[in-house]
Amino acid sequence: MKIDSYETDVLKAYNSGRLKSVASKAELSRLRAAARSTAIKDRRVDIRLSSGDLLEIQAKALEEGVPLNAFIASVLHKYASGQLNETR
Repeated sequence: MKIDSYETDVLKAYNSGRLKSVASKAELSRLRAAARSTAIKDRRVDIRLSSGDLLEIQAKALEEGVPLNAFIASVLHKYASGQLNETR
């Protein structure tokens, strides 16, 4: 995965310690709790997909550098939480 010049600059700033968190302890606590609650995967679902759809999904997961199941779970989570909307 290639990173652009802006991302390179941010990475250098982070590695050199020039970046400081602006989040309060309360905000960090809230974000940690939200991350924990969305990361818990306690249910299993089996679905059937067309071969073509599966190939497209596998290609997108590969482009993102994410395992297939994690990619599918991420897309479904984004859709369910309103972060991903269908466009026509």
